[in-house]
Amino acid sequence: MPEPDEESLESRVRNLEDEVRVSRSDAAAARVLAGGADREVSDVRSELRAHNQVLNALRETQLEQGQQIAELRSELRLEVGQLRSEMQQGFGTLHTGMAQITALLTTRDDGESG
Repeated sequence: MPEPDEESLESRVRNLEDEVRVSRSDAAAARVLAGGADREVSDVRSELRAHNQVLNALRETQLEQGQQIAELRSELRLEVGQLRSEMQQGFGTLHTGMAQITALLTTRDDGESG
């Protein structure tokens, strides 16, 4: 096998040096991109945590409001029941009073005509 001449070796070494420079440059650029991607992933994770916290807080609020609505419904049913009872009692009293008035008027009319 023939031995490469000195010029050929120097040319190959220069080519290798150029390739090493390009590889180093590519590696540095890849590290920069990886660092940026890592920061972006970190930012996204942080935002997701914040969203989860908001959703959990919203869930708690909805549970509390649901409980409050249930309590208000129960109180409303009780109050409506009490009002219905009071109204029935009032109508009963009114009916009795009207019956008494009717009886008095009827008695008075019968007494005047006789």
